[in-house]
Parts: sequence; C-alpha cells; structure tokens
Amino acid sequence: MRHLKRTAKLGRTGTHRNRMLGNMVCSLIKHRRIITTVAKAKVARSVAEKMITLGKAGTLHDRRLASARLFQDEEAVRILFNEIAPTQKDRRGGYTRIIRIAQKRPGDAAEMAILEFVDVPAPAPGESKDKAAKPDGKVEPAPVAAATT
Repeated sequence: MRHLKRTAKLGRTGTHRNRMLGNMVCSLIKHRRIITTVAKAKVARSVAEKMITLGKAGTLHDRRLASARLFQDEEAVRILFNEIAPTQKDRRGGYTRIIRIAQKRPGDAAEMAILEFVDVPAPAPGESKDKAAKPDGKVEPAPVAAATT
C-alpha cells in the first residue's frame, strides 16, 4: 500500500530537490526570510520546522543530523542552534509563516511568497557575513592584511 507516500516533486529529481531544499533552508536561517514560489515555500516550510525541532533539543546527534540535512553549512548550523532555536523554546510548532505576495514572477507568472520565521528578529544589515555587495551590484574586494617582515 502507498499510504502517506506523497511528496511534492517540484519537477526535479530526488537529489536535486533535496539539495535545493537544503540550500533554501540555509538561506532562510541566515537571512531569516526568503522570497520564493508558493509551492517551494510549502515544501521548504516542513524542512525548516524539522531543523528548528532539532535545534531545540540541541544534542550533538541533533547537530550532526542538521549538518547533514543542510549539507555541511557550518555557519547555518551555528546560527540555527545558537540564535534561532533558543527563541523558539516555548513554541510547540508553527515556527514559520508563508505570506503570499501579489507580485508574480515575470518569466512564468508563478505565485510568489515570503517564507519567514515567526518571533525571530531579522538580522541587522551589517550582520550578514556574506560578500559585501554595493547598491550598484559590484562586490567590494576583501581587505588585504599588511605583511610583516
């Protein structure tokens, strides 16, 4: 019998789908909110909520499971366990929300949505450790340390 075997395929193979969802959840953890299609948001929500549940327990085994699901992104695992999960200790579920937005994707008119955490403040603009992008889209080079001789 095939009871409870349904999964959203999203037009991708299993490995591609798992990688995509892992990357989406890493971005959600780092930036606290992402904009994506409604279908992807619904699937990514379940993965993100399972990661929060692992983060709430906080054992070494849970860290290793989260690291495996997030494909060894150490920064995302650290943020999940140290910053996001402690804010959700009293909540018994429903850690994320999906907000549909009126904007449609220009290429195929897909419905878009914002996936974000509930009760987790957004990081300050300078807090992100990603590449420092200027408003014109150019990436600022990293400072070079002075050589000592």
